[in-house]
Amino acid sequence: MKTYDSTSVKSKWTKTNWLLGSAATREHMPSTMPFNRRNLIHLLDKYTTVFFKPTNGSGGFRIIRITKLDNGYRTQHNTSKITHAGIKELYRHLNAKAKRRDYLLQKGIKLDKANGRPYDIRVMVQKANDGRWKTTALFTKIGQPGKVATNYNQGGKIGYFRQTLADAGCSEQVITHKKEQLERLGEATGKLFDQHASGFRELGLDVALDERGRIWILEVNTKPQFYPLKQLKHKSMYHTIMSYAKQYGRKK
Repeated sequence: MKTYDSTSVKSKWTKTNWLLGSAATREHMPSTMPFNRRNLIHLLDKYTTVFFKPTNGSGGFRIIRITKLDNGYRTQHNTSKITHAGIKELYRHLNAKAKRRDYLLQKGIKLDKANGRPYDIRVMVQKANDGRWKTTALFTKIGQPGKVATNYNQGGKIGYFRQTLADAGCSEQVITHKKEQLERLGEATGKLFDQHASGFRELGLDVALDERGRIWILEVNTKPQFYPLKQLKHKSMYHTIMSYAKQYGRKK
């Protein structure tokens, strides 16, 4: 049921193709392909870690991490791990999990860590009534050690952008530079999506910093959730987002 006026695109594959088609975003995209046996073999030949994720999923559910071992492969869903002797067994296992639904395979990014915990970054961009995209929030999702996804409903916690990056060992200068890069990337993504469909008013980019500080777009949410921001002591980000959201009828 549509409750407010902003375009939504569920398919991660559609959005991935948009991002790969633009010079502004292409360099930030990890290698991503539709799930099939050939693509599974191809990506595992190139990378030691690959993620298996539903094309239409959200909230970090049903994501499986595949790790290449010396003598086979290991899959992990939440905290449960299974070892597979070879590619045939691995493919059979993933195919059974897919249950004929569309899945994607994505190169695994080794997330940077803050105080020993992996984190990624949510870049929230919204379009005001004047038609301009604006970054309205930057916050972090800090994962549980040993979990596959950092999402709030997967046991992760919400953090402040500057504090998390400081905990990861970044200097104030580096943090300010990353903030500017992420804001530009978010606003460029909004403009790019406008080229493919009309009616977008909000986007939530899930962005990773790898251990070298390189920025990677993991996915773009067209119906981003921000209710966990209400759990933070300082609620200015939540109030800023809501001040924009009310312009297109979003109430929570």
